[in-house]
Amino acid sequence: MANEKDYFTTICKVSRAFGTTLQKDDLLDLIVQSAIDTMQGKAACLFLEDEDKKNPVLVPAAQKGLSKDYLHAEPKEAKRAADEILTRGFIAIHDATKDPRIASHEMKKAEGIASILVVPVMAEDRVIGVLGLYTADKRIFSEDEIEFLTALAEQGGMAIEHARLVEQIRKNTNLFHDLSVSMNASFDVKEIMNILTKDIARAFGVKAASVRLLDKEKKILQLVASYGLSEKYLSKGPISAEKSIAEALNGKPIVVKDAAGDKGVQYRDEKKEEGIISILCVPIKAKEEVIGVLRLYSGVPRDFTNDEILLASAIAHQGGLAIRNTSMYLMLEEDMKELKEDIWSHRSWF
Repeated sequence: MANEKDYFTTICKVSRAFGTTLQKDDLLDLIVQSAIDTMQGKAACLFLEDEDKKNPVLVPAAQKGLSKDYLHAEPKEAKRAADEILTRGFIAIHDATKDPRIASHEMKKAEGIASILVVPVMAEDRVIGVLGLYTADKRIFSEDEIEFLTALAEQGGMAIEHARLVEQIRKNTNLFHDLSVSMNASFDVKEIMNILTKDIARAFGVKAASVRLLDKEKKILQLVASYGLSEKYLSKGPISAEKSIAEALNGKPIVVKDAAGDKGVQYRDEKKEEGIISILCVPIKAKEEVIGVLRLYSGVPRDFTNDEILLASAIAHQGGLAIRNTSMYLMLEEDMKELKEDIWSHRSWF
């Protein structure tokens, strides 16, 4: 069996890899291989949440030593393991061919798996997957082994979170760049807002997005641009500034988790039919005045993070700047026209 020095050396090796040019997949492969080598296992697999939010099953992200047929049958067990880990912290299976907590005993026997140790992969205090070690001989896992595999899984969570942050920064940068280019290339507010709704919906991975601006009386939110919403939904009727998530017009972002059940939401039945479940609504401002709202519509239950709310608010601010700049340009264009006419009238005196 490995000793404390081996554990320490392995953790240091994986930690150093974070400072190299290794990509996320390479880091996860290193973690899986390190688990096998240090703990003298037969195989190891790191299961992560499927990117499809509607599907709670965990899928293999990195593995060594397991056959394709076996992996095909494992995701459901990995999900059950993640649920049990939430209360116990780990799962240790002494005899994988008989233990009632797991299924497919004959498949495990055919695969040559005797014992299994499973620990959580965490990101932001949430279980996003599991790391499993498989041995060819029956083993009672020691506290040191459990702590070591847990530490490796933590490294996996860090690698995933780091990659997510880098990718998010890249997406945010591209989003702001594209929006800035659009603002500089056109003075057509509707065109800019159409680009904005499309880009932000795709960046956030939501079903749809819309921009609505207040009318002159500040009673109705009129549609300027939308992406991902059906014509039937868009033609459902006027959107009241006082009845439809009105808090956002006070200048604060609002998250609606259940659009069909929230009394502060207008046209709840229509939203249910459209498949809208959660909504993020942020104000659009010109200077300090709220002139409209940007809304993101999710087709699945969603808790928008503080970072997502901040990003949506920043993009809405950019939209407000685009509207203000266009208005100033049109005013200046009109002033120039009047000035030219005035100069011409003075010339006619001579």
